[in-house]
Amino acid sequence: MQASPELKKVGQQAFEGADHLHSATVHLLRGLRIRDRESGIGPAQLSALSVLVFAGPKSLAELAQAEQVKPPTMSRIVAGLVRGKLAYMATNKDDRRAVVISATTKGINLMQEARVRRVESLARAVAALHESEIVLLRKAARIMEELSRKV
Repeated sequence: MQASPELKKVGQQAFEGADHLHSATVHLLRGLRIRDRESGIGPAQLSALSVLVFAGPKSLAELAQAEQVKPPTMSRIVAGLVRGKLAYMATNKDDRRAVVISATTKGINLMQEARVRRVESLARAVAALHESEIVLLRKAARIMEELSRKV
């Protein structure tokens, strides 16, 4: 893969490293997504539920922005979560015209179980690595967390 002239300014080595990281993360997440099917809800609902569980209650607009979808799309996703009793909508205490969407106990439990399945799958794969590779992986994970805040 060739970098654009604009990206060549960052350096070929950085571009190649980013390309490799992109490919590896896509494949890793694709493999983990298989475990998400066990949750019984679709990927869009699971992702929105994850935001509600781990980031807390959100307005429809905030949730749509976090998930990078339009509000009408998020309305349909939230409607499915509400029908499944995984989330509920309540009037915003500060603005009675607005609603706040929150995860229910059932939704929190489902999300935590889904996360455990993903982490267990990763842990089995990591356990097969040499100890020095695990140390390196932990360092790489910290770097990836930093990168996630910059992109």
